[in-house]
Amino acid sequence: MTDLVQSKQSCCGPEQPPVGSGPVDQLKTALKKMSTPVWGALLTLALILIFAPDDMGKHLLFTANSLISIAPFLLLSIATAAYLKASGADQIVAAAFEGSPVRSIAIASLFGALSPFCSCGVIPLVAALLASGVPFAPVLAFCIASPLMDPEMFILTAAELGTDFALVKTAAAIGLGLFAGYTTLVLGKTGILENGLKDIAAPRCGAPKTEKSDVHWKFWTSPARRTEFTSEGWKSFSFLGRWLAFAFLLEGIMISYVPSENIATLLGNENSYSILLAAFVGVPAYLNGYAAIPLVGGLMDLGMSPATALTFILAGGATCIPAAVGVWSLLKPKLFTLYIGFAFVGSMLAGLVYKIILG
Repeated sequence: MTDLVQSKQSCCGPEQPPVGSGPVDQLKTALKKMSTPVWGALLTLALILIFAPDDMGKHLLFTANSLISIAPFLLLSIATAAYLKASGADQIVAAAFEGSPVRSIAIASLFGALSPFCSCGVIPLVAALLASGVPFAPVLAFCIASPLMDPEMFILTAAELGTDFALVKTAAAIGLGLFAGYTTLVLGKTGILENGLKDIAAPRCGAPKTEKSDVHWKFWTSPARRTEFTSEGWKSFSFLGRWLAFAFLLEGIMISYVPSENIATLLGNENSYSILLAAFVGVPAYLNGYAAIPLVGGLMDLGMSPATALTFILAGGATCIPAAVGVWSLLKPKLFTLYIGFAFVGSMLAGLVYKIILG
């Protein structure tokens, strides 16, 4: 089987050399642990301090407020992932994504579009599934569909843009998950997606198989499992905390210097390339699914067609900075590029299909 997440090389990899214990080695280890998001945040703050020092407080406040607002959902998701691991129930969840690839991708797409997890909070669960050895295709289907729709977003979309548009967006979210999952399944058979996961998401050596899992729902009765819960929770919290802080810092900068009025001006007037343009603008846009709703409503009032609006809101929702940075923290460049490509092509296809249906 050629699936990348089941490859022994992806799991174990080459043996790492021992880390020294001298002061220099300890300093190198400490600097290495700072990792990409910490260095990126420090560089970003340094640039702000040089070119726009008066905006420093505003960006720090935006980052802090964003982290606080997402904290309840993120902590719930981290606790859920840690509980699944400590109790051994992660193998039961993983089993729902295994078996027939056609069935598992369909289940993952439906669960992703209908589950209440936010785009950031779902990352610990995705990491846990991948680390448990779940095939990449259904996990990517879940990861694509999840940021696009949830029960709360459906209600807000229906209230602002109409129930019909909310239903169409829900169907499109499921469709994008199916498109990403089945395409990845085909590509995975060629072997080109091998070794595409970063260490935190790579399957762990010696992980128990699903059929041999020993589930202890009351994990707190076992000292070893309590320790595992704490260890898994802290690892996810510290890892995602760094990445999300960096993501929200970047989002705040984009909001400040790429105002939504510019996007409205660019997409407000209908033209023959509107769907393609909406996908190009939507993919790098800073908007998340909730922030996009009022803007899309305004764009539609300015004359944007529903098909173009659907393309824009799907592309922006799947690749908003917090979601994209979270996915980047798990995937190596070739798989992350695949994720972005699915968001771009899938949102454009959804818009074209909707345009044909509307006539």
